Amino acid sequence: MKTIVLGPPGTGKTETLLREVEKYLKTTDPNRIGYFSFTQKAATEGRERAMDKFNLTEDDLPYFQTLHSLAFRRLGLRKENVMQREHYAKVGKETGLRVDYNEWDDDMTGLFTTKSDYLSIIQLAKLRDITLEQQYNLKEHTHDVSVQKLKNLSSELERYKKAHGLIDFNDMILDFIKSDASPEFDVVFIDEAQDLSLMQWNMAKSIWNKTEDSYIAGDDDQAIFRWAGADVNSFIAQTGKFLKLTESHRVPRIVHDVAMKIVKRISKRHYKEWKPKNKSGLLSYYHSFQDIDMSSGEWYVLARTRHMLAKLENVLYSKGLYYKNKFKKDYEKDLREAIVDWERWREHGDLNYDQIKRVTSYMSPNHYEKTSLQYLNKDKPYNVTEIYNNHGLKTRAVWYEAFDSAPQRNVTYIKKMIANGEQLNKDPRILLSTIHGVKGGESSNVVLLTDLSRRTQKNMDRFPDDENRLFYVGATRTKDHLHIIRPKDIYKSFRI
Repeated sequence: MKTIVLGPPGTGKTETLLREVEKYLKTTDPNRIGYFSFTQKAATEGRERAMDKFNLTEDDLPYFQTLHSLAFRRLGLRKENVMQREHYAKVGKETGLRVDYNEWDDDMTGLFTTKSDYLSIIQLAKLRDITLEQQYNLKEHTHDVSVQKLKNLSSELERYKKAHGLIDFNDMILDFIKSDASPEFDVVFIDEAQDLSLMQWNMAKSIWNKTEDSYIAGDDDQAIFRWAGADVNSFIAQTGKFLKLTESHRVPRIVHDVAMKIVKRISKRHYKEWKPKNKSGLLSYYHSFQDIDMSSGEWYVLARTRHMLAKLENVLYSKGLYYKNKFKKDYEKDLREAIVDWERWREHGDLNYDQIKRVTSYMSPNHYEKTSLQYLNKDKPYNVTEIYNNHGLKTRAVWYEAFDSAPQRNVTYIKKMIANGEQLNKDPRILLSTIHGVKGGESSNVVLLTDLSRRTQKNMDRFPDDENRLFYVGATRTKDHLHIIRPKDIYKSFRI
């Protein structure tokens, strides 16, 4: 029997699936249970919750993974069998095209991203099981594309893969289906099903067709990856017994009202009635991001596209607030950890060799004699007095005086953070991200920018459901307070 689990935001979809897993574990070998998800994050979460709840080990649950990782494993592949960044670069060089390839996520999410319109068209055509010409005619690409160059690149990719014995991630799924490589399960769970491509749906069917029971879980209203090949219509078309989750444990009443106004704009969807949690919540509107008091609490700051985050980052930096940009390397993390270690070391306790090496890396020869490091025992902890007396340390000053080689801009920012009461020994409490980047997450406060780029506005004019679903997801990430920034240009904006 096939059961379709419809889980609106915060209604406990994963918990519901795990309750079903628990029922099967009473009579079913864990090896006969398949639990697959679109992202490795969700698959890992499901596995870890199951391990904790049912007192199992990771080895006990070998089939809690993504569809791509299942194909990779069952086909007996190794990483060197799969197309990598350098391979795409070589093909691009052969065809005279720049092929910017942002590798498939290391966690094998099944999400392929590229700045190359040519490569994007090729990948989307495969994912959607249509021809290059059909994908080209959808006009989803950004720049002018030569049809002849497109065909040349596609042919060269296939020639290169064959010549070097390589496959890409799409081939992996297709080979899995053709080879009939699926294990036979007693029950299969497919989570986040609204994000599967048509190709992945075919793979999922090849798995559940061999089972007695299957659970297909998701929410078509949260299908936000159509641009990457997701086929929400396949989810909407599923038939079977419906299990509708109807009460959110996350979304407060006032935010639920906003979300319902957005979701009603979606033209093709499963109708769902669900209740908010028993809390009023807060909703605030602002003309400027700078007007929001973010001096305390946990925050998501969400924009439609990455480039919009830069100005917001500058505001947070200037105010000395503790944040992280999801799409940038945190270069100050090492310095923050060194500061925490140094101040703790000055007061009490020991540091190991690696910690000493890190804190002294921010000191000039005036404060530490670097050659002294070679005389330290890498397996021994040291207190600050011993290093000061015997191993080249020349200062015990507060960190911003002792770290005289640290970049001054970073020092100024961190001093502001400390003055604001930010806790450097914890993770940043403010996350800057696109809406896509926090799907599945939640925070007490969510700031939602309603500005759109020109390209996104054009996309909304053509595919309004895409943006309606996306901002529905953004609004429903909050547990308490939704902060909405009014657009600078009403003609390039999402109206809430």
